[in-house]
Amino acid sequence: MKLTKLKTGVVIGALVVGGGINGRAQSSADIDALKSDMQKMQQSMAEMQKKIDALEKEKSAWAGPGTNAAEGVTFLPPTKPIIPHASAIVDRDNLNDQQEAAPRLDDLTLDPEYRGFIPIPNTPALIKFNAKPRVDMMEDSQNSGNPDRFVTATIPMNHTPSSGGGEQFNMTARGSSLSLDVRAPNIPGNFRFYYNNDFFGSGSGMQYRLKQLYGQFYNVTAGFTYSIFEDPDVWPDTVDFEGPNSMIFARQATVRYMVPLCEKWQMNFGLQDPASEVDNTGVNADASNVDHLPDGGFNIRWEDAKRGHVQFATIFRDVGANSPTTGQQNVFGWGLNLSTSLNVLEHDSVQAQLTYGQGIFHFCNDNFTYTGFNGGDAAYNNAGDLKALTYLAPMVGYTHQWSEKFRSTATFGYVNLQNESAQDPAAYHETYYTSGNLVWQLRKRLSVGFECLYGYKDEKSGAHGDVWRVQTGIAYSLF
Repeated sequence: MKLTKLKTGVVIGALVVGGGINGRAQSSADIDALKSDMQKMQQSMAEMQKKIDALEKEKSAWAGPGTNAAEGVTFLPPTKPIIPHASAIVDRDNLNDQQEAAPRLDDLTLDPEYRGFIPIPNTPALIKFNAKPRVDMMEDSQNSGNPDRFVTATIPMNHTPSSGGGEQFNMTARGSSLSLDVRAPNIPGNFRFYYNNDFFGSGSGMQYRLKQLYGQFYNVTAGFTYSIFEDPDVWPDTVDFEGPNSMIFARQATVRYMVPLCEKWQMNFGLQDPASEVDNTGVNADASNVDHLPDGGFNIRWEDAKRGHVQFATIFRDVGANSPTTGQQNVFGWGLNLSTSLNVLEHDSVQAQLTYGQGIFHFCNDNFTYTGFNGGDAAYNNAGDLKALTYLAPMVGYTHQWSEKFRSTATFGYVNLQNESAQDPAAYHETYYTSGNLVWQLRKRLSVGFECLYGYKDEKSGAHGDVWRVQTGIAYSLF
């Protein structure tokens, strides 16, 4: 209202001044000067009108619907629109989802629509709370060694007291998880905080277990998350919560820095908490693990929205042990991991991974300690010298989309760990993992899966064991 009155007053004043000047004008030169002054006034008034319109728009945006600036309410500037930056990585439907928690370069996200995120008042941040309840029902051909997860490392050897026992049924909800994701895509540095837990903690029943807790800012990730050596985007879609034996999987305290090289290439450097795991069940049974240096490595990734991605990762370690008999010893550990997930045909995809190295069993998904085997990174030989154990592990999975609601995945995994002659006869040597499933995407966030699994295990002595499992899983996600 005040701005309108000001505009009217300016017009009247201009007419009055113009009239006075016109009354005194006695020549054509005076008339021309008057016309020039009037044109300047009109230009000034047009510019003033633009400013008035801009102020009115800004006032309307700040006040928002249902508010009244005249009542003394303080209004914050309007939130900037979120500009989506979709990752080239495809968010594959997966009952055993490892992709959501993975740190990404810059502000790239698997879901550029930020579904489920809500603004945090008076901050530039968004927050999403997600719950993923699930229940699994398993029927084993005999004692599998782990009723809740299909772990080939714990399969009992045939003709031993722990094997047999007939068919065994188990039902669990320990794979249920809770997560919290905080992002601020509109501020420099693309801050992200991520938290996730499930209920596979030590002990029976629903025991809390932390899975992820990290922050990311300016491509620096620090906290408890995936190893720099692994590829969370290559996990096949299994109903079994554990997944293939040969997957590289280790969550630990880490700090990493992600560097974009070009549109499709990036490199990640990282240091992480070391965890030497030496088998001391044979010679030097009194030895204990010792860590002298952090684990370090890097990976380089190629990502393409249509084709998929390829990652090559390395890890370098100092594996150590201290024995009252032979003293302190350490060996150099190293590993190479080539992984890929590629889109084939129209709706299918293939996941593959090949890992090779020495002193890297710590990163193997099949790394479960049990009686007769305490660790697979290194072991003592007959002379009492510590030796890094050679590790080889391929994995391949293939997913076929039968229709919009039905899909199947077949998976194979193999692990071979070369043993030292001084190790206990029950030391881990090699395992096989195979699975095939049918998943029904009943609703957008409700999945029902049926899977058949077979596992086989060989020990250093040549003893072996195997087990079949039939599993049904039901998983739901809020978002």
